[in-house]
Amino acid sequence: MNTDHLLAPIHAFLHCKTPLAWTEEARRPENLPLLLTDHLVCELKAAQTAMWLIRKYVADKESGDALLAWLRPWEQFVHSENADLAFLEQHKGLSKAIGSRAEVPYGEELVDKMVLLIKEELHHFYQVLEIMQARGIPYIKITASRYAKGLLREVTTHEPQTLVDKLICGAYIEARSCERFASLAPHLDAELAAFYVSLLRSEARHYQDYLALAAEISATDISARVRKIGETEAKLIQEPDSELRFHSGVPAFRSATA
Repeated sequence: MNTDHLLAPIHAFLHCKTPLAWTEEARRPENLPLLLTDHLVCELKAAQTAMWLIRKYVADKESGDALLAWLRPWEQFVHSENADLAFLEQHKGLSKAIGSRAEVPYGEELVDKMVLLIKEELHHFYQVLEIMQARGIPYIKITASRYAKGLLREVTTHEPQTLVDKLICGAYIEARSCERFASLAPHLDAELAAFYVSLLRSEARHYQDYLALAAEISATDISARVRKIGETEAKLIQEPDSELRFHSGVPAFRSATA
């Protein structure tokens, strides 16, 4: 699959590429369980972020409650390390239409884009979990990286700029995920490489959806905010990190086998 047309806008959007030192560490076979576990959690976090945006800014109460119920089984699995996966068959889709508040002009578009994102991220969660199970990798809770928190420190504290900034942060997270899938895929076994390449199209669209929403909602040009948040994102990616995670920076450690 030729991915150049997908990755060209990603590389133009991001302020830096993934450092080679991160790729070299992430590709080590002994780090695969950690990386897949963090990837699994990142998929859920992406779905939670989209759900939060809908509930916070556009959904009526009934719809917000339906969203909470939809994601609750995945959240319980991640927080409890419960190995019972029966919920996956019962909660693959949201049957209720999500209603947006009439006074929110961008409500319908935000709901449409974010519900699609949630569905895709939960499907990716399912796929990662299947891969982990097939390889005998148990799910074990791990700490989060500093990446998302570091990015969200750039968010302005007054509306509607808060929402705009959060959408821009979402665009960078999705774009970086896409870029990391592509950078890592050539160094993995055939099954994992094919899986990561298969994720590129949706991740590339997610970043564009976030950015388009930010531009639509903002009353002013968002270029300066995109640039400022992008500079912070690149700094987080290029700075040393003490733990390997999917969005961590340059490894400030060595594997035991190094």
